[in-house]
Amino acid sequence: MARYQTVLLDADMTLFDFRRSEREALRNTLQSFGLPWDEQVLRDYAKINSALWDAFARGEIDQDFLSAERFAALMRAHGGHADPWKVNHSYELALGETAYLLPGAEDFCRTLSGLGLTLAIATNGLPAAQRGRYARTGLDRYIPHLFISMELGAQKPRPAFFDRICEALGIRDRSQAVMVGDGLGTDILGGNRAGMDTIWYNPDRLPLTGPARPTYTAGSYGEILDLLSRPSPQACPTPPKNVSDL
Repeated sequence: MARYQTVLLDADMTLFDFRRSEREALRNTLQSFGLPWDEQVLRDYAKINSALWDAFARGEIDQDFLSAERFAALMRAHGGHADPWKVNHSYELALGETAYLLPGAEDFCRTLSGLGLTLAIATNGLPAAQRGRYARTGLDRYIPHLFISMELGAQKPRPAFFDRICEALGIRDRSQAVMVGDGLGTDILGGNRAGMDTIWYNPDRLPLTGPARPTYTAGSYGEILDLLSRPSPQACPTPPKNVSDL
């Protein structure tokens, strides 16, 4: 018997190449509204957007504020006159159409789907963008469930996000579920708070910072598959270990 029966997977920068999609969608959207576009605009947008998503994850702002404010703030910084709601709507549609997977992600999901586990994507992303990319990349062939915070009414890392997923999937024993993702402050901290094991997908071998404590760290899809294929039960290592150390 595999050590886990349910695998929750983050979307952006775990499976989807969000940076590529963001750049392309933002350029197309801003240019269509006659707004400034260059590398500095992209960097500033990324900072604004990241700060707003962090505030959203902490429960400090809601979806509506996030959606409009990121473009309102960008226009305050770089000029331009457009309805931020309309800009955001166009951006969400464009983001859903720019569907790119990270190298190896499709093979990873195909292999994962053959392990006989319950698979789901669990993401904080925008519904229009995430559902568009989910279908266009074909991941719906391998991963049958998609949970999006803005549809659940709770975001990672809040326990309610995981509570609602567990209820939907019928998960009673959380020791048999694992959250896999690249975000320490969302995926890993959320899994910690929800009482689940976690696998930090960390291909860049970044240092561990903040309060999140991954059960395991994996630098590649192969290492994740190796972990998920091993029999259960095994004691969780402390401190967190790389798969290569096991």
